Amino acid sequence: MTRSLFAATEWIAKFAYINLLWMLFTIVGLVIFGFYPSTIAMFTIMRKWIMGNSDLAVFKTFWNTFKKEFLKSNLLGLFITIVGIIIYINLQYMQLNRGTLMELTHIPLYLFIIVFALTLLYLFPVYVHYDVSLFQMFKNALLIMFINPLYNIAMIAGIAITLYALYYIPGTLFFFGGSLVGFLVMATCFQAFQKVDQKKQQLAGES
Repeated sequence: MTRSLFAATEWIAKFAYINLLWMLFTIVGLVIFGFYPSTIAMFTIMRKWIMGNSDLAVFKTFWNTFKKEFLKSNLLGLFITIVGIIIYINLQYMQLNRGTLMELTHIPLYLFIIVFALTLLYLFPVYVHYDVSLFQMFKNALLIMFINPLYNIAMIAGIAITLYALYYIPGTLFFFGGSLVGFLVMATCFQAFQKVDQKKQQLAGES
């Protein structure tokens, strides 16, 4: 029991520590330029933990990843921001121009928003798991999202439950909000990646 309690306390400290690093480096990058490399660094560590490397040097790994992926991750962030601005402009335009014909455009736009949001859930895990170009990254995230609807539901439900629980426990959202959600997303996506890899191996064996 003592050993289990110690292990639980250690992991709680790890999640709080990486959450603080995520926020700190986001601020160091003036938020705009710090959010994406900090998030990539956090997901990199989460992936290593999930793969069994729980004894890695957290700060060193975080800092090295932050520096290495600073430019590429911000290019990714720029694209996401541009798409987000386009979606916002379209939503505002629809609010100002109501009519029968305009109502018909709502459904395709809302479907696109849902698909884009779900793709974003896979995007950071794909970034740290596969060594591919930004275009291939989006393509992989989109395809994996479409072929794994159950994982989509699991992630959305898990994120909602986690944030709901943290919201009602004072102080925990600040210390664990980003890290717990990041771990949940990375763990779920890692299972999806393994499923995709198994299918590839089966197809390669059949051929």
